[in-house]
Amino acid sequence: MEKEQRLCFLTRNYYNRDSAGNKAKTDNEDTLVLMGARNLGLDRTFYDSKITSFFLDLAGVISMCYNIKKNDNLFLQYPVKKYFSFLCLVAHLKGAKVMALIHDLGSFRRKKLTVSHEIARLSNADYVIASNNIMAQWLRDNGFKKGLGALQLFDYRSDSEVANKGRRTINGKHVYSVTYAGSLNMRKNSFFLHLPEIMDGYKMHIYGNSSEMPTLHSCKNFIFHGFTPADEFIANAEGDFGLVWDGDSTESCTGNFGEYLRYNSPHKVSFYLRAGLPVIIWKDAALADFIVREGAGISIESLGELSNILRNMTKTQYHSMECNAHRLGEMLATGHFLKTAVSIAVNKL
Repeated sequence: MEKEQRLCFLTRNYYNRDSAGNKAKTDNEDTLVLMGARNLGLDRTFYDSKITSFFLDLAGVISMCYNIKKNDNLFLQYPVKKYFSFLCLVAHLKGAKVMALIHDLGSFRRKKLTVSHEIARLSNADYVIASNNIMAQWLRDNGFKKGLGALQLFDYRSDSEVANKGRRTINGKHVYSVTYAGSLNMRKNSFFLHLPEIMDGYKMHIYGNSSEMPTLHSCKNFIFHGFTPADEFIANAEGDFGLVWDGDSTESCTGNFGEYLRYNSPHKVSFYLRAGLPVIIWKDAALADFIVREGAGISIESLGELSNILRNMTKTQYHSMECNAHRLGEMLATGHFLKTAVSIAVNKL
């Protein structure tokens, strides 16, 4: 008689509970539990000490080594600090299969691995879920030969309800505004220093810490809201579009962060959609085609295009994008994208 084929995962201690990456991972774990998956490690914790976190994570790994069984399908969220190859090895020795969902590639933004090293490490898994189709193709082009799928969007769980926002009008015409969520710093988004020069006729709502770029507060087109808890943002975010842009230029996304947009699925995109905001995204970003195809936003080559686009946006055009953003946001809230990707992976393993 065939043994039970369990879906399993391994949680850990998340010592920075406010980080977008940790939010994505804990949301995925919650979705897995709803799918009937079993945690093979310790219970999830949120201790702030890195030393405590190290020992808790190690204990969780040891627990998984004892608890994993033949025919199990082990779901891992990549990267797994220090233990990824080891966990795959133990799972295979026990007769289990491994699927890995990519959150971040060390060979890109942080340059911690060579491409060949990263491909070799990922190849320890039996099946990999790339962040999106562009990343999946990059893996194939660089020699990854195991089973491969794509997530598209990271789900975003929240019990908050998106509020109906009042629209600001001038002379009977709606004036669209843009929202940016995330702390500002020179390393990632110094493009903000040049943005006031090309803004014409629209406002930018900024949610997050801006203390590292204090000169921006003199710009009359920027409206600063400071740090806002995620659930509050979802329920009350001001603005009509959420902006996804990185780097030091308004002409194109540049630098390591900007270049990484060509391949990753920023959690920020899911955050905006969950808040009912259509997305404005760089046209060469990995998710640009997805957003346009789903009718949930627009892609642009440069930020200099925004003034004309917003000025000429019709109510009908915006309403369609807003409805599609709400549609995707509801899917994100239920874990739709992970459920779909994992179900496909299980069927192929």
